[in-house]
This record gives sequence, C-alpha cells and structure tokens, in this order.
Amino acid sequence: MINYEEELKKFHPSLDVNEAEDAIYNRDFTDVTDILKELINDEKKKKQKS
Repeated sequence: MINYEEELKKFHPSLDVNEAEDAIYNRDFTDVTDILKELINDEKKKKQKS
C-alpha cells in the first residue's frame, strides 16, 4: 500500500517553465550539428591554405 506521508517527503516540485527554460538553455551541449559545422569549417580552412 502507498504510504502518502513518505511519498510527500520525497516530493520535489518541478521547475517553473521559465526556470526550466533557463536550466536547459544555460547548458552548453555539443551536438552532431556542432561537430559537423566544425568539420566543414576545418575542411574549408584546409582548402584555402592549399
């Protein structure tokens, strides 16, 4: 059976929409698109030097 008192002690309210948005956008994640852009720029630089 569910012990509601114990469950309430474990409860952490979810972030407000603005707080969640800030938490998401303030993280600097490198994704595949960033990696591809870097590779393309590197290749362009190599071609310009040649």
